[in-house]
Amino acid sequence: MPNREDLLVAADKYVDSGELFEDLSELVACPTVSTDPSQRVATNSYLDKNLRSRLEGMGFTVRLDLDWRGSGNSFLRAVRTEHRDYTTVLCYGHADVVDGQAGQWEQGRDPFVLDAQGERWYGRGAADNKGQHLVNLKAFEMLLAQRGELGFNAVFLFEAGEEIGSPQLDEYAAAHREELAADLFIASDGPRLSAQEPTIFLGARGGATFELSIPLRAGGYHSGNWGGLLRNPATTLAGAIGALVDGHGRIQVPGLLPDELPDSVRQALQSVQVGGGAQDPQLADGWGDTSLSAAERLYAWNTLEVIALQSADVARPVNAIPGEARAVLQLRFVVGTDLAGLEAAIRRALDEAGYPMVQLAMGQCFPASRTNPDNPWVRWASESIQRSTGVPAVVLPNIGGSLPNAVFESTLGLPTLWVPHSYPGCQQHGPNEHALEPVLRQGLKMMCGLFHDLATNTTLPRTVAASSEKI
Repeated sequence: MPNREDLLVAADKYVDSGELFEDLSELVACPTVSTDPSQRVATNSYLDKNLRSRLEGMGFTVRLDLDWRGSGNSFLRAVRTEHRDYTTVLCYGHADVVDGQAGQWEQGRDPFVLDAQGERWYGRGAADNKGQHLVNLKAFEMLLAQRGELGFNAVFLFEAGEEIGSPQLDEYAAAHREELAADLFIASDGPRLSAQEPTIFLGARGGATFELSIPLRAGGYHSGNWGGLLRNPATTLAGAIGALVDGHGRIQVPGLLPDELPDSVRQALQSVQVGGGAQDPQLADGWGDTSLSAAERLYAWNTLEVIALQSADVARPVNAIPGEARAVLQLRFVVGTDLAGLEAAIRRALDEAGYPMVQLAMGQCFPASRTNPDNPWVRWASESIQRSTGVPAVVLPNIGGSLPNAVFESTLGLPTLWVPHSYPGCQQHGPNEHALEPVLRQGLKMMCGLFHDLATNTTLPRTVAASSEKI
């Protein structure tokens, strides 16, 4: 019987031969920019030609739903059912990338040509998300080549709109709940804690963006003639922001905080260290809720940040009281926060602090979700990754940023395991996005080990019976 060590050796050979670089080059060359509607043809072609052919070559039955219900998002789902008594895993990835930002890359690099400089492989999508889902697909191929079967049932869901907020992904999952039914969700996106530390994260913080505006009057009035008589919208805005979050980053409104920090989450973060990488910024002393560790503040608590602020022209100030002021704030929040009550909580806090003149407009909001760190699948994955790498995996209850994890954890009701193959310094979404070859290599070996161990698992929870009629 072939063993997992043979798979790990094969993974090294695949990387050493240059095949991983060649395969990723082909994917990066597709300009699948979802923020540019003119590239929708390229994005749909990526789903159809690049992903469909690879999945069908592994014996999956593939269904494409292009521009589903006019959403601007396209979906691919693929199913391979081997036996109704086998465990079923649902995997996810996204085909789209952000704008290439041509002309802004170092050394004149073309964002859609993969370029190796030492261990860094530069190209749009190399880290987010093409390199990551390529690694996972290749692990499936290698397992099939070794065993002749997976030893479990598998479902893939790819979308083409993650970078524009995953329009209608939740509706699509709900509409195809039966076809996407599984025992476990495993996917790869986002960064590890660091390049050196294999990481599992179990969910994502939610986000709520809102604007505060004070349009008091048209134009400005001389500060010498009218100062002390006219309400200053910039001063008022500063006070209104301070009623929500103080000048040291501490949230002032209980309704913008979670009810508690669960013991299982606190324990999972006990030994996690944040920052310290070569490209990481210096952490600020005395910022945020200092009763919490840095890891707890980032991964287990809420933060409210001012991300834009405007009143008059700072570059060319005049001696006048401005007529208006605006700010955009963003709340990042964890499970246990009342998303439905956020707007009311903000409005009430502003009014009680004496700022009824401040207008509030809510923007994009998305929910938080996470799998409990005590879930037995988490321990299983941690042990598997340690067997493959020789080092313990860092388990994060959720990442600080956002991913559509709620679709899988809440809508589909699955334990969610994210195993990222990128790192915090990868410069995703900016010029010079890159993947690290050692991280991709280790990621491939981890996924080979995970899927091998899934095939031989007989003890972990089952929630579905496979159907040969999926799709």
